[in-house]
Amino acid sequence: MSIEQFETLGLVLGVGALYLFIVMAIWDVLKKSKAPRFGKFFVWLVLFLSPAVFVAKLVVEYFLAE
Repeated sequence: MSIEQFETLGLVLGVGALYLFIVMAIWDVLKKSKAPRFGKFFVWLVLFLSPAVFVAKLVVEYFLAE
């Protein structure tokens, strides 16, 4: 395994673990709050669009590198 592969793997796993903790924290806050269903929908929408952009960036880099 090269250094670049190790760094990429560490980045993906590190960001994934950090994001998991963020999801758990927001889930706990939304569970305890009196937020309406419509507001919760937009919180989750924004929360899950950000990693989608991160994954899309990795996919685009993969196909452009060839």
